[in-house]
Amino acid sequence: MVENLSIMFASAKILGAGLATIGVAGAAVGIGVVFSSLILGTARNPSLRAQLFSYAILGFALVEAIGLFCLMIAFLLLYGT
Repeated sequence: MVENLSIMFASAKILGAGLATIGVAGAAVGIGVVFSSLILGTARNPSLRAQLFSYAILGFALVEAIGLFCLMIAFLLLYGT
């Protein structure tokens, strides 16, 4: 009985870590959206390039942080106690 419980716990950890990494794919899509919006905004109004670039870097940092948080949760699920 205890052996089945440990197998189920290990399976749940792996499944949870796999589901937590879905956020990394969302972060990749978010980064693509941020930089495609930068290109589109610069093409429409080239004089705002510097301001749009600073906004894009801020958006990139926020989206990347979300991806790293998802990856951190996945590692905590796998290697935590």
